[in-house]
Amino acid sequence: MDVMVAGAIFLVTYAAIASDRINKTIAALLGGLAMIAVRIIDQEEAFEAVDFNVIFLLAGMMILAGILRRTGFFQWLAIRSIKVAGGDPFRLMIVLSLITAGLSAVLDNVTTVVLIAPVTLSISAILGISPIPFLVSEILASNIGGTATLIGDPPNILIGSASGLDFAAFLANMGPISVLILVVFIATLRPMFGRQLGLDADVREAAMALDETEVIADPKLLRRSIAVIAATLVGFLFHGPLGYEPATVALIGATLLMLVARIDPEAVFREVEWPTLFFFIGLFILVEGVVHVGIIDTIADGLFDLTAGDQTVTTIGLLWLSAIASAIIDNIPYTATMIPVIQSLGTAGLEIEPLWWALALGACLGGNATIIGASANVVVANLAGRSGHAITFRSFLPYGALVVLESLVISTGYVWLRYLM
Repeated sequence: MDVMVAGAIFLVTYAAIASDRINKTIAALLGGLAMIAVRIIDQEEAFEAVDFNVIFLLAGMMILAGILRRTGFFQWLAIRSIKVAGGDPFRLMIVLSLITAGLSAVLDNVTTVVLIAPVTLSISAILGISPIPFLVSEILASNIGGTATLIGDPPNILIGSASGLDFAAFLANMGPISVLILVVFIATLRPMFGRQLGLDADVREAAMALDETEVIADPKLLRRSIAVIAATLVGFLFHGPLGYEPATVALIGATLLMLVARIDPEAVFREVEWPTLFFFIGLFILVEGVVHVGIIDTIADGLFDLTAGDQTVTTIGLLWLSAIASAIIDNIPYTATMIPVIQSLGTAGLEIEPLWWALALGACLGGNATIIGASANVVVANLAGRSGHAITFRSFLPYGALVVLESLVISTGYVWLRYLM
């Protein structure tokens, strides 16, 4: 009976998150609390299931990014991007895509698009062109760039916390393939968007005349922010040998920057994306409920039997399954659900590390397929819609599906050559 009840709660919660008719944070919390209310798990088990390494890592990075935003750095970046591109819209798209991918790797893709999307809307207003091609390319670039590091995409944070794989391991294993996919993606931009981009010469000249130095609101805070963020990134690289969790490094960086910036903590905490953090909390409790009743073990046994325990078939199958599933539902709840499945497959005798990388690649890259596939996609779509530039499911799908297909083909070759030969 408990299995059916837990399964029903899980499926209804997933449907609510995927439909986007109910706020996903509320849906996740309702699902998690329902597991407690019907006594699938008790409160102590539920709270123990919350991975605070993930919660505090995200919170620390949000604080760092929020303080950096106060300096005017991102506005400076926007104007500088226009000038580097020579005012040419297509070259500007390439520059913004590269910036988005790079920032997504060192901050995280949700934080990056929250900061870059408004900048892009401002740039499009300055140039008098539609922001939609730029925003779509930034969504795609953010998920590709976020794939590269432990902190770049929420699925990686979940996987890193569950597997014990550190920042350096993610960078060494996910970095090379992410760079390769990014290069192919950049080469794909002109066929996808080239015909949609055009600009009058007068507008280009006006944009090139903007002075980026005027938008830096606090040069001293900017220098301090860059120094602390750089030190935090170094900390991520060495957190494994030093014996610290990534959350500790992020919180040290955030606290140190609040100290040297002399900013009221209450003002800083108001900029933290609390709905995202509580979404994770609800999700952890929800998944613990289905683990508790044995559903996850049953899925793992079925997957093992389906692939006959073959390492290659299981790994490549997991890569494609993860991508397809992440295209249909948000890749965060999917990843949280699959983590215990992979742990069970490891217990059954399969080599577990290739499975982690297959899950990470599939979930992060597959999220590009649809506008609801990843949190970064939903954030940009909401920001665009509020500005009067709707990005619909149907309009996004052709671009996302193409990029995911080329990403998966490249990833399949990479996983097979590196981990399965």
